[in-house]
Amino acid sequence: MNENLFASFITPMILGLPLATLIVMFPSMLFPTSNRLVNNRLISLQQWALQLVSKQMMGIHNAKGQMWALMLMSLILFIGSTNLLGLLPHSFTPTTQLSMNLGMAIPLWAGAVITGFRNKTKASLAHFLPQGTPTPLIPMLIIIETISLFIQPIALAVRLTANITAGHLLIHLIGGATLALMSISTTTALITFIILVLLTILEFAVAMIQAYVFTLLVSLYLHDNT
Repeated sequence: MNENLFASFITPMILGLPLATLIVMFPSMLFPTSNRLVNNRLISLQQWALQLVSKQMMGIHNAKGQMWALMLMSLILFIGSTNLLGLLPHSFTPTTQLSMNLGMAIPLWAGAVITGFRNKTKASLAHFLPQGTPTPLIPMLIIIETISLFIQPIALAVRLTANITAGHLLIHLIGGATLALMSISTTTALITFIILVLLTILEFAVAMIQAYVFTLLVSLYLHDNT
């Protein structure tokens, strides 16, 4: 119980060297490619899930937007796998770091916005000033729309960080309470343990949902600019 509450969010080190790079690269090993004519069940399940998500997410895009399909599918696989691996005991979740999430959100958002200004310059500029705006409100609306545009990548990163961090903290707190209650009241400890199991199941769902939401919002930003 004397352990630091935020110790699990500190980047692990070995011999003074951070292991963040190795941890980030590890999920790519979980999705092997197969050269066989008939795939096994695991790879077939992975391909089915990817096709389902790809069809659902890329169906709204035109030909230019669909060129981002490989990047978006890689993104959802990376975020989902790192979120799930972070639920393992004594593991580290890179997506709890705001700096990493900003590193994913800002380049993708910037790429979508730059694509919009290159392909649809007039339509992109028109977003800053809605049609029929009264003349006295034009400067204020342009400032508001500009701020809302630049807030988009920050909102993406903060949403992912907050949801994953909150779930880990809840599991940590309830797990510590369960251990403390075992010596006081077995019945109360059992109830707390059941809550912990249910919360862990919920966190598995949140890990996948947050990966889907992050990628979906990037896809929607891309759709608005292509």
